[in-house]
Amino acid sequence: MDAPSAGYAFEYLIETLNDSSHKKFFNVPRLGGTKYDVLPYSIRVLLEAAVRNCDGFLMKKEDVMNILDWKTKQSNVEVPFFPARVLLQDFTAIQNAPNPGGGDLQKAGKLSPLRVQPKKLPCRGQTTCRGSCDSGELGRNSGKFSSQIENTPILCPFHLQPVPEPETVLKNQEVEFGRNRERLQFFKWSSRVFKNVAVIPPGTGMAHQVNLEYLSRVVFEEKDLLFPDSVVGTDSHITMVNGLGILGWGVGGIETEAVMLGLPVSLTLPEVVGCELTGSSNPFVTSIDVVLGITKHLRQVGVAGKFVEFFGSGVSQLSIVDRTTIANMCPEYGAILSFFPVDNVTLKHLEHTGFDKAKLESMEAYLKAVKLFRNEQDNLGEPEYSQVIQINLNSIVPSVSGPKRPQDRVALTDMKSDFQACLNEKVGFKGFQIAAEKQNDIVSIHYEGSDYKLAHGSVVIAAVISCTNNCNPSVMLAAGLLAKKAVEAGLQVKPYIRTSLSPGSGMVTHYLSSSGVLPYLSKLGFEIIGYGCSTCVGNTAPLSEAVLNAVKQGDLVTCGVLSGNKNFEGRLCDCVRANYLASPPLVVAYAIAGTVNIDFQTEPLGTDPTGKNIYLHDIWPSREEVHQIEEEHVVLSMFKALKEKIEMGNKRWNSLEAPDSVLFPWDLKSTYIRCPSFFDKLTKEPVALQPIENAHVLLYLGDSITTDHISPAGSIARSSAAAKYLTNRGLTPREFNSYGARRGNDAVMTRGTFANIKLFNKFIGKPAPKTIHFPSGQTLDVFEAAELYQKEGIPLIILAGKKYGSGNSRDWAAKGPYLLGVKAVLAESYEKIHKDHLIGIGIAPLQFLPGESADSLGLSGRETFSLTFPEELSPGVTLNIKTSTGKVFSVIASFENDVEITLYKHGGLLNFVARKFS
Repeated sequence: MDAPSAGYAFEYLIETLNDSSHKKFFNVPRLGGTKYDVLPYSIRVLLEAAVRNCDGFLMKKEDVMNILDWKTKQSNVEVPFFPARVLLQDFTAIQNAPNPGGGDLQKAGKLSPLRVQPKKLPCRGQTTCRGSCDSGELGRNSGKFSSQIENTPILCPFHLQPVPEPETVLKNQEVEFGRNRERLQFFKWSSRVFKNVAVIPPGTGMAHQVNLEYLSRVVFEEKDLLFPDSVVGTDSHITMVNGLGILGWGVGGIETEAVMLGLPVSLTLPEVVGCELTGSSNPFVTSIDVVLGITKHLRQVGVAGKFVEFFGSGVSQLSIVDRTTIANMCPEYGAILSFFPVDNVTLKHLEHTGFDKAKLESMEAYLKAVKLFRNEQDNLGEPEYSQVIQINLNSIVPSVSGPKRPQDRVALTDMKSDFQACLNEKVGFKGFQIAAEKQNDIVSIHYEGSDYKLAHGSVVIAAVISCTNNCNPSVMLAAGLLAKKAVEAGLQVKPYIRTSLSPGSGMVTHYLSSSGVLPYLSKLGFEIIGYGCSTCVGNTAPLSEAVLNAVKQGDLVTCGVLSGNKNFEGRLCDCVRANYLASPPLVVAYAIAGTVNIDFQTEPLGTDPTGKNIYLHDIWPSREEVHQIEEEHVVLSMFKALKEKIEMGNKRWNSLEAPDSVLFPWDLKSTYIRCPSFFDKLTKEPVALQPIENAHVLLYLGDSITTDHISPAGSIARSSAAAKYLTNRGLTPREFNSYGARRGNDAVMTRGTFANIKLFNKFIGKPAPKTIHFPSGQTLDVFEAAELYQKEGIPLIILAGKKYGSGNSRDWAAKGPYLLGVKAVLAESYEKIHKDHLIGIGIAPLQFLPGESADSLGLSGRETFSLTFPEELSPGVTLNIKTSTGKVFSVIASFENDVEITLYKHGGLLNFVARKFS
């Protein structure tokens, strides 16, 4: 958004930062006094944005005062929010993309959120591995948190991905540039003609990665005005930036379009749960243990639909990587966002990422002036929260998972007793049923000239893996530091143990090498074996004959220990019956110990050359050590590399030709992008609200119809209406691509609306993307029926049950029905975001009266429906619907405020903005 100009209601709050500075800011604390001082920090950011953008229409003084009175108004009022910037993916762009450290914006002006996804390495015939970060996405989308082990993160903080061979990357980029050339040309054109649009070249990095590592400013400076950085966007990982003290969350496409075009995001003033972190974590606890311990606690407490804000002495123990990972876990515990106010840890991190000293100084001065800087030593008192929960970091204990299932967690301190219990238990998920007289059996083996002894619990496989859930740099560095200290203490790993190191990406190898720990891992036997799926899917070098014979001879329950994400019995090797998932440093520790049948608190890992016992606590690296190396060797190199990649672009992007015209020259032959039809027949002034007369029901749907049922997604089926359209334009099935790739073509997307094969339309009686065209009685594809209705000039409505439009926010779930000719949806209840989308596109969201439904009213859906809107439409007004059978019943027009009514009267957001700028 542009900096405010004269005439804004709170211009009197503008002050100069200090006597020698030309920088100005809104001194919002002056507005509220003691009321401001008790506001949560996240609400203070909302308030500043409201003050700065108060224009009397989109942002009213009443909205500002409601936010200031958050304590009494939370959960009761809806307020607008103008974020500082917008992040969009795919067929979209980034608004106000900054350059870190306050650098030259012209350089940033060549950016784009597109990313060409590198192909994952083949899993050598294994079909069970999902590849990098897929398991995290699966857990996130499905909500099946129980399937994730709790000593590894669901999503790595910087999403380091497996890096294919350079030739593979180049081939992939060649294919993607060829396939998506038209869309990429449109992106490049938009970056030239719009002053506040920047485009990240394809192949640079994921949107959320770039957002966190390059675009984030923390404090904006425009026209000498300072204000907090904030962001909304179409990426579900937007919440990561809350770990940097930047307010942001993911929303739908129509909301982001609204913000780009000058409108605010609307949200109910949220409750804010204060999460106080106290105590100090157990020395053996890794960052991952802390992150997942906090995540589990928040999920149990119940923070769905709320802001979470962290405070307390324990916050300073969390690195920025820890904070961004916790913030990124929001979908796991249902919070809108998890906010970490800026503190000294944040500033130190920003210094490592390239922010210059002058910018950091002005940033700190500004944040302190408006009381957005958190300093535990100030003792100024804590904000007043809706609810305060406490998490004592002492309560988070290091754990492993096993011996047969990832969800069976075992506290590290209980590992020895738990394993012994497993030997006694009947054969099952936890038991091996070993006779008591055989539990102490020992089998001697001769290996590489030396004699060793194997017993129940002996470790024979130890694999440090960072391919999926273990990409957190801190745990990989901890494993390397532990190896370094172990080697220096004279400890070794027995040579018969099959050890391996599988980095998740070349970046992992880079920082292990640059930090100097890679040689020590190698000395303990943890050599890099590759970047593909390895031990966790059974791809491990065979165990020696000596070990195999000993296991068979003694019927031993030997163990594998790995830092992957799956450990089912027999998965690693059919002769290894007990498999444990552990953090990377614990994998190294168990490899050195040679057994899981050990109590690390009381028993030594081994002895040094002088015979002195060496315990795990003697060589375990401190969190401070790990964080220091993480900042110096990981963060700095990653941010530097990303910045260079963005500013240099790539050869294909740099040489891509794009139009220089002010208006984009649409190619009428294109099947990828075309001039959208949203503005067809647009008049300069909005016409009076038209009645909906004799509308037919396009679809009669039940409860919980999700946006996945409505919106085009995935590949284009050969028998679909979209496929017929593309075939008629000379394309073969292999050229169809996906709906996502073609969402710049409304003709394809309209044909893909309601094309989900799982759609259950009561007219049809079985799942199918079909409906009945009642005038003719034909059963047709939904698009074909809608097309016939439009030719006949017949308006359409949709009948639905409860929670219509639930699931992920998808703008095409509203745009598609609009282009099909749907004028209204009549449902028992709505997912709020989707209801907002319907209004934003010009579809009336109508709601049955409480307790009523299509069934209770005896509606068959085969009737026609008519209703008239009053001249003065008001929020929540009751309307009467008359059917062709003579039935009359009342419904609620689900408009919540005057802004929504204004948008609907204009025929939606796009028409409103078009008229505003015409």
